[in-house]
Amino acid sequence: MDHKTVQTVISAYTIDMGGILVKQALPTPPVNQVDPFLLLHHGAFDFTKNTPAIQQGLGPHPHRGFTPVTFVIEGEVHHRDSLGNSQIAKKGEVQWMNSGAGIIHSERPSQSLTEKNQSHEVIQLWINTPASKKMEPPSYQYIEESTIPLIKSDDGKITTKLIAGLYDGIKGKIIMESDLLVLWGASSEEGKVSFSIDPSFNTMLYVIRGSLILENYGKVDTESLVIFEGDGKKLSITSSEETQFLIFAGIPLNEKIIQHGPFVMNNENEIKEAIRDYQMGKMGVLNEK
Repeated sequence: MDHKTVQTVISAYTIDMGGILVKQALPTPPVNQVDPFLLLHHGAFDFTKNTPAIQQGLGPHPHRGFTPVTFVIEGEVHHRDSLGNSQIAKKGEVQWMNSGAGIIHSERPSQSLTEKNQSHEVIQLWINTPASKKMEPPSYQYIEESTIPLIKSDDGKITTKLIAGLYDGIKGKIIMESDLLVLWGASSEEGKVSFSIDPSFNTMLYVIRGSLILENYGKVDTESLVIFEGDGKKLSITSSEETQFLIFAGIPLNEKIIQHGPFVMNNENEIKEAIRDYQMGKMGVLNEK
């Protein structure tokens, strides 16, 4: 079985989002997107007991036309949205929100986290939605860690969570808008694992912790995004101690997109409609409690 060829490796770099510093691995000047993946942010945020949790983190903001996915690496994230959802996701858990025709949400620390002066660390991935589904009703899915299907490496040293998609006869719990495979792997000691991923899927790998060795390539350091060519099926990883990584693979949508801040649509008129609908309150109201 042929191994996937590495196209490029991008080191996440710090950007300032209105006073909030995050590491960004996608988009970058050389790579704008890896269809259907639009953005990858990695951030760690400190909180204080001197301010209520509901006044910290990211306040209410809108989205339309894509799916923001949050992976909680450390700490706790309190998600609230205009559908009425209020959910705290803990370390190792995932929040998957299809913004559809429009939703308003906030991403705060939990009150218990702030009371301990602790922090949370998250990775957020933006996944484009097919044009035919962009105006469907929004939805929110939460995956508790204990319910996530697991894949064990042959040596038993790397455990991989199947977040979304179908792998080796196992199906993830997420309802998706397009064909995807999302895997979250971790090891506490050196181990080796191989995955078989359809060459028709655009594939990326992000190293959250530690470093790893990709067969037929070499070492990949922490906070690096690997983008693969559309060849081969096999992806073989040797992990170092305390390694975490994410694999994102998806069928490309091959659609023109226009992005304006929190809206991802297919033409300028749709962007104007999104702005108008948000201003008119058509994306709902979020009353944080």
